[in-house]
Amino acid sequence: MDKDYSPLTLATIRALNDKLYEKRKSAALEIERIVRDFNNAGNTTQIRQLLKVLGQDFALSSNPNSRKGGLIGLAATAIALGKETTEYIPELVRPVMACFNDADSRVRYYACEALYNVVKVARGSVLPYFNDIFDGLSKLAADPDQNVRNGSELLDRLMKDIVTESSSFDLVTFIPLLRERIYTKSPFARQFLVSWVTVLDAVPDIQMLVYLPDILDGLFHILGDPNQEIKKMCESTLGEFLKSIKESPKKANFSHMVNILTAHSQSSEDLIQLTAVTWLKEFIRLSGRSILPYTSGILTAILPCLAYDDERKNLLFDADNKKMIIEVSKTVNNSLMKLITAEDDSDINEQPDSSEPAEDSASRQTVEKLALPSVIDVLSKHLLHNSTQTRLSVLRWIYHLHMQIPNKMFQHVEELFPVLIRTLSDPCDEVVLRDLEVLAEISSSAAGRRHSIQLPEHIKNLSVAPPGSMNIYFIKFMLSLMNLFATDHQLLDDRGSFIIQQLCLLLNAEDIYRTLAEILLKESDLKFASHIVQTLNTILLTSKELFELRNRLKDLKTEKCCSLFVCLYRSWCYNAVATVSLCFLTQNYKHACDLLQKFGDLEVTVEFLTEIDKLVQLIESPIFTCRYPVWVSIWL
Repeated sequence: MDKDYSPLTLATIRALNDKLYEKRKSAALEIERIVRDFNNAGNTTQIRQLLKVLGQDFALSSNPNSRKGGLIGLAATAIALGKETTEYIPELVRPVMACFNDADSRVRYYACEALYNVVKVARGSVLPYFNDIFDGLSKLAADPDQNVRNGSELLDRLMKDIVTESSSFDLVTFIPLLRERIYTKSPFARQFLVSWVTVLDAVPDIQMLVYLPDILDGLFHILGDPNQEIKKMCESTLGEFLKSIKESPKKANFSHMVNILTAHSQSSEDLIQLTAVTWLKEFIRLSGRSILPYTSGILTAILPCLAYDDERKNLLFDADNKKMIIEVSKTVNNSLMKLITAEDDSDINEQPDSSEPAEDSASRQTVEKLALPSVIDVLSKHLLHNSTQTRLSVLRWIYHLHMQIPNKMFQHVEELFPVLIRTLSDPCDEVVLRDLEVLAEISSSAAGRRHSIQLPEHIKNLSVAPPGSMNIYFIKFMLSLMNLFATDHQLLDDRGSFIIQQLCLLLNAEDIYRTLAEILLKESDLKFASHIVQTLNTILLTSKELFELRNRLKDLKTEKCCSLFVCLYRSWCYNAVATVSLCFLTQNYKHACDLLQKFGDLEVTVEFLTEIDKLVQLIESPIFTCRYPVWVSIWL
């Protein structure tokens, strides 16, 4: 025998190398005896020499039987040393750990057994090597051999007991490893990792909540595991974390977790999505206005969730989860909206609280600042979403923002305006109505009168000034509406009356009719002008929303009323029947008769006859009822 295996005897060496377990066990008992003798004699040199032989010559040997013998020998040494094991932790742990990756499954199993015996004796003294042990166990938890997994589970439970009872566990050093390992795809490793997170979170002296942002994303990935047991295990762990956050919100780092939640709120897995939006709901409730900088991300996640009623009917989502996702998302949406108030419309740096330290005030203002440009961008994109509920929520948001922070919103109105105009073509009446409410608010906002814009030349050339109660966007709105009708005649036919009637409820009907009439004077497409005048005239004569406007036109006693008639008359001339009906309404009967005599010179078409027929029917209705005739042809 060339190598020096002292202090081992030749018989012990042969037994350790034997393929039979009983022979190796017998050698281990002999090692245990001689180590006790060395320990009692205080012969640390011989003990270290023995550990070197067992660790290097046996545990790291190329012969699998030798490796098995080295492992059982190391375990026997630890048992013999007892409390003195703490002096030899590196020599005991490192060679055993090296065998965790052995190609022979029996070697890996004996490595688990050996380290179990070492740890059982050493207890907390092995914690400096905890990361290495944990790393090894996380791999052995997914070992293809069931016996190895069983052995690793025994060692795992022992390590958990030690960490739980120890006050010297280094959580700071451990978290990076946990963060790395938590993205494993193996179901066994996932179960192992979640069990450790649960155990650590249950230890009062270990503040896992502080480090939750490091592992939250990984936990949500595990929540999507197809294994129901792992899924429930992870769901329970996340539930405990949320409970801890509710109990100690000051310990939670909301800002470092909210982006993780918004990402998982868009998951295709219903449980992940429900859990994420539920967390967002609690975050908004607990953190309040400090969540405002993350509004755009939250909206990106939440707005599509409101679409499940009409978008995900055919998806394999659990029905109860789907309903809960919708309800929780609505709560998140409404709660977030309520955080934005009129106080946010002014620059918070202009009037700091004199009772608050300057540094604290600046910090608070930075934290609570709404990132409006990114919010506008999200709203603009989702206004084109294919879900009705999502588009309605977007419009509610835009309206709320214009009501609460109009001055800031008018800095971005040019970005929103084109999208809002296009939304008037939406197939849903409720969406169009909400859109009109937003456009009406923009057109009549006092903030708009303080906000100057560079108007395109074609608007400047119209020489149309906004009415006193309106701002320049009213003119832009009316012109955009006319252009929309001009390019989409079907919209004019199908929804033109609805749009104009609703506008007359939201804004001043006279302002709308005057402005549209003045815009029409510049219209070069005579066919379209006739068409739109016909529509406006029908609304004027029949709509209940324009009752007061009709009465003003019937009573031409004031200069203002006569001015209104003249304004309308000039544009109504694009359509012969509409002009006559306007004269009848305003009781200009003589002029109406003169116009009717001219009808003989006009080309008789089906459309013309249809309009005449409608006019005849209206003449017999109460609309043209009057007490006495008034002649104002002089105004023409």
